[in-house]
Amino acid sequence: MILKNADNRERDIEELERLIKIAPADRKSKVEQELRFLRAGIKGENESAYLIDFDFRDAEKTVVIHDLRLEINGRVAQIDHLLIHRTLNCFVLETNNFHAGIQITEEGEFKQWNSFKKTFDGMASPLAQNERHIAVLKEVFEHLELPTRAGIKLSPTLHSYVLVSPNARIDRPKKFDTSHIIKSDVLLKTIQNQFENKGVLDVFTSLARIVSLDTIIDIGQKLISLHKPATFDYAAKFGLKGAEISQIVPPAPIVAAPPAPAYSPAVHESKDALVCRKCHSPKIEVMYGKFGYYFKCGECDGNTPIKIACGTIGHNERIRKEGKKFFRECADCGSSSVFFVNP
Repeated sequence: MILKNADNRERDIEELERLIKIAPADRKSKVEQELRFLRAGIKGENESAYLIDFDFRDAEKTVVIHDLRLEINGRVAQIDHLLIHRTLNCFVLETNNFHAGIQITEEGEFKQWNSFKKTFDGMASPLAQNERHIAVLKEVFEHLELPTRAGIKLSPTLHSYVLVSPNARIDRPKKFDTSHIIKSDVLLKTIQNQFENKGVLDVFTSLARIVSLDTIIDIGQKLISLHKPATFDYAAKFGLKGAEISQIVPPAPIVAAPPAPAYSPAVHESKDALVCRKCHSPKIEVMYGKFGYYFKCGECDGNTPIKIACGTIGHNERIRKEGKKFFRECADCGSSSVFFVNP
């Protein structure tokens, strides 16, 4: 089941294309390189996402989150893909666009092929980078409300994999372990083999931690509610702000912003107004199903969809669960308020 797709980066592409048109010669090539890297990264992540979605879209034991950015205590994790299994095994996947091929030394150093120079160039280790992401994710999990067994909080087990294009060449060393660097088209088989090759103790441990699909959906939704999309000031990065740009292009005319539409949520904020749409009973509680959060009626057993909107066009308000409390939150507005409390 897919819980979140990758964020749209079209605005970043449009901004870089705009800067290329106005950048002086000494900076234009750097902006062009940034745009190439951005497009290559998006292409690699989209290819991996397509293969992941093909294998796991209809999975009943695994939920998938693409493009998850978390911040905690000054640390940031940009997770390309996250798979959460009902055994609370989580697969943290880093995608790298190595279409031309990579080389890994016996010391674990990574090098990527430079088609222009016809040689391998050094690069940061994607394995080490993913381990840093996992460290942040572990800390986030420590602060989340997770299922328990016998009063003990269950802790997810995190696995790291680096995904490489199916067409890329991988030069592997003999001694350094590269088993966690795989082609993206064999991810499903790799995960299946990992479960099959578990020892007896590991199998019993996993069985003891099996939770429902609704539970891992809830965990995934909690993580998504913490997602903080990255923002890039490319003009500042390349020194193309302020007076310098005003000399290159005329300033845009100032146009008054239209007034925001009146706030008219589909479900009233007053809890007294929240009733079953079938029998109008106030004896309702929030549940989670295939299509998201909804109200379940204790009188007629009917379902009432929850529809919320912050009132600003283009904003996407969400429901976040915290114990019995449910919050309505808009990442664009930075707003958060208690929406409903289950009995």
